[in-house]
Amino acid sequence: FFFLFFIPTTLNTFKMVSKFSDLAKAPTDLLNDDYTSKVSLKCKKGAGPVAVTIDSTRAAGGAISSKVGTKFSYAGLSFDKAQLEANGSQTLETSLCPAPGLKLSFKGGKGADLGCDYKSGNFCGTAKLDVKELSKFSSSAAMEVTGGVTVGGDATYSLKDSAFSAYNVGANYSKGSMFAAVTTGSKMSSVNVSTLYKVNSDITLATATTHSSQGSKLVGVGGAYKAAFGDVKAKVGCDGVVHACLVKEVAPKVKVTASGSIAGVDTSTFKYGLGLTM
Repeated sequence: FFFLFFIPTTLNTFKMVSKFSDLAKAPTDLLNDDYTSKVSLKCKKGAGPVAVTIDSTRAAGGAISSKVGTKFSYAGLSFDKAQLEANGSQTLETSLCPAPGLKLSFKGGKGADLGCDYKSGNFCGTAKLDVKELSKFSSSAAMEVTGGVTVGGDATYSLKDSAFSAYNVGANYSKGSMFAAVTTGSKMSSVNVSTLYKVNSDITLATATTHSSQGSKLVGVGGAYKAAFGDVKAKVGCDGVVHACLVKEVAPKVKVTASGSIAGVDTSTFKYGLGLTM
């Protein structure tokens, strides 16, 4: 699988790289993070070695639902997330680092996965097994091959069908203020292109497009501006909906996010969101 195929012979030549799934993380985060149509309150509090988080969201009808989570470590085992949902469901995520660069993990919720991440030098590999249904095994790898260029790939093998159900490759390039990433999708039947350009210390622009035999589509174009009154972001997608948000730290460790969206000039389509994190 990719995890085995990409293991390098010299692991300490280049800087640490990210996972294959994060090849386009920078432009993707700029175009997706902080935009919301929900009204929410998230409170984080440390209680000794235990961190507790209460996340409440107001539904359109006015009902408030909350989920309570915690994270802590004990005897070398990290409980990264132990969460109770409003509907009674539960989530448990744990991890263990038995050797430098190696992390073993378990994620349980609607499904259950055993994972393994390995990072060393210019290489990052992952492997994941569905232990609830025993239906699939996934792996990925990414490696920096030269200055500023990272390549990688991933694959998912269906244990039920005894065949590959997904496989893709990708690469990114970063130099100075410019970043670009190209990844494939749907068994390499489409190509996703993401770019990010840092105009200066205050302004950053990002684009995302997808290309296939059916044609090309603009997924989104947007930007971020660090103003004196807060961080301003805006984007527009292929559906013509314009999104904008303002993120401001109103007090130490207290952040307010105000977001809105509208389709063209039709005010009946306006939606807003407001989040408070402390």
